[in-house]
Amino acid sequence: MEKKRVQLVIKGMHCANCAGTITKKLLKTKGVTRAEVNFATEKAVVEFNGITENAIISSIEQAGYKADLDSKKPPKNEANNMKKMLFFSLLLAVPALLISMFVMELPYKGWLLLALATPVQFIAGYSFYEGAWSALKNRTSNMDTLIAIGTSVAYFYSVFVLLSDPMGELYFEVAAVLIALVILGKYLEANAKGKTSEAISKLIRLSPKKAHIIRNGKEITISVDDVRVGDIIIVKPGEKIPVDGIIVSGSSSVDESMITGESLPVGKKVGDMVVGATINKFGTFNFKALRIGADTTLSKIIKMVEEAQGSRAPIQRFVDRISSVFVPVVIMLSIATFAAWYFLFGATFSFALVAAVAVVVIACPCALGLATPTAIIVGTGKGAQHGILIRNGEILETASKVNAIIFDKTGTITKGEPNVTDIIAHDDKALLKIAASLEKKSEHPLAQAILKKAKEMHIQLANVTHFRAVAGYGIEGHLGNKKVLLGNIGLMKKNRIKISTSSVKEMQALENDGKTVVLLAENKIVTGMIAIADVVRDSSKEAIGKLKTMGIDIYMITGDNERTAKAIAKQVGIEHVFSEVRPDEKAGYVRKLQKKFKVAMVGDGINDAPALAQADVGIAMGSGTDIAMETGGIILMKNDLCDVPTALKLSRMTLSKVKQNMFFSLIYNVLGIPVAAGALYTFGILLSPIIAGGAMAMSSVSVVSNSLLLKMKKIK
Repeated sequence: MEKKRVQLVIKGMHCANCAGTITKKLLKTKGVTRAEVNFATEKAVVEFNGITENAIISSIEQAGYKADLDSKKPPKNEANNMKKMLFFSLLLAVPALLISMFVMELPYKGWLLLALATPVQFIAGYSFYEGAWSALKNRTSNMDTLIAIGTSVAYFYSVFVLLSDPMGELYFEVAAVLIALVILGKYLEANAKGKTSEAISKLIRLSPKKAHIIRNGKEITISVDDVRVGDIIIVKPGEKIPVDGIIVSGSSSVDESMITGESLPVGKKVGDMVVGATINKFGTFNFKALRIGADTTLSKIIKMVEEAQGSRAPIQRFVDRISSVFVPVVIMLSIATFAAWYFLFGATFSFALVAAVAVVVIACPCALGLATPTAIIVGTGKGAQHGILIRNGEILETASKVNAIIFDKTGTITKGEPNVTDIIAHDDKALLKIAASLEKKSEHPLAQAILKKAKEMHIQLANVTHFRAVAGYGIEGHLGNKKVLLGNIGLMKKNRIKISTSSVKEMQALENDGKTVVLLAENKIVTGMIAIADVVRDSSKEAIGKLKTMGIDIYMITGDNERTAKAIAKQVGIEHVFSEVRPDEKAGYVRKLQKKFKVAMVGDGINDAPALAQADVGIAMGSGTDIAMETGGIILMKNDLCDVPTALKLSRMTLSKVKQNMFFSLIYNVLGIPVAAGALYTFGILLSPIIAGGAMAMSSVSVVSNSLLLKMKKIK
């Protein structure tokens, strides 16, 4: 049975434990094979078979949360939904606090405080009771459990004192202010979380709404959703290109910065591909729609960024282990605090109760739960804005540890646009005719260079029979009665064809200049050679220099012979070279390096897909081609090699933020809980529950704010 996948929006989660509860519930649901719930993005990715999407939604609702199919509309900022409840709680909690602190003599003061605190406790605080009850039904606990217990103890103890001892201490204001502070913290946290996911919102807003198409000889304007593959679309100056396609008439310059991060407009002519959501600058052109809807480059980018932001990095497992026991441990510490003060140290009941409540409300599992995902959301979003797509949190974390990189040569270090530079033969045209006739069935970049040269020289190609490509060596075939071979020196040796000393010297001289030499042999005799050179990318040397300053070992891998490979490597500053490597051998070289290093492989994904898959991190260059999108863990939308060090720098910065967030949230809890319990009381320091609650509310906000600082960092 085919496995299906759905992304859902989850509402009602208040901390990382909620995400854990939903995950457990989903994994117990028959038919669900995988579930990943992200508290920070409020989304769940579920893989399933044999059940419906509605059954999955029903399972989540049974756990006490709301779920809906993920909408492609820009996400709403949940902070707006908290404003009313925040104002309502503050309107009642602030007067309760002021009356309690500054008004000593007031008739029926206790009853007035009860009247102010009750609506806050049961209306503003309803969501905490609801969350705590859902957790209890699922035999777990969460932040709502702590807030519900802490405020209920303060509230109901005050009700008991008010009814039994009019002169006793009341804590109505503590319960009311605690709830108001937690809602304030959630409001600020939601605002900050909204900012972390701005990258997705911006990408979604890029989507064009209308398209001008030609149907039945007439120009009409339709919704982009109604565009069909094969439609001819008119794009005028200043308009967004609606979908992906190929230009059939006209020319222009196109601003592709929103997709690739490249600031300069790109010239486009007949036969060139255009990408949906990019902006036509000057000319008018017509193009044929090739990819629409979910198949467009923009849709794929949005999907990839969403999946990356909803994914979990391996470092998150540490947090999950802590979160699973955090709340029960805090509740036990709170009970122990009360018992120690009341029974061991002889404190009053109210003093011991206040200390116990402070312990419950200062503990914050939310900060821990937000430490990793908020940093990943900001990091992957920032990457997308610079044309760097990171597939998931695991890739991002691994990329931060990379200490060796292998670059494929052709199409990566070089532009992948080779040209014939030298023909050495008695008759150049005759040799080129045989070579091009052999190569006309080949897709290799060197073949394209030979065919291009033959076309320039107006050479008529001959018919080749018994054509055979020999991977890593060259090609062979028959022209009439002659067996002809075209390829490297390895092909000649393989067929026991002797090469003259003078030919070897000429070949070596060309290879020392960084040129690739292919030999032509007819009936076991070498009759000439063709030298082909590829142009090194402008950004290659700069990128290699940046990687070296990051302490990364750099290697180049190529099928070229050693002299040619070393000549190219020398131009860009690479010392380590793997030469004469066949495409099927590249993964093996990656494997060898992995014994000592965390290895990234950089290629175009065309003939090095196995090596990209083998590497700890596969980095695919390809201007957003389908092949690059499929094979890379990191995809570079621009063919700019400087994006490689940028991607690794971004991953290091993001993981650094994750570690900072985890450190701050752990230290906050490790120091805050003992202080709330009264560990510093001998120095005259005892936290009131109100201060403890304020600290708890702000701890989550500080973690999200620290992640947001990543947006201001320069990565280039």
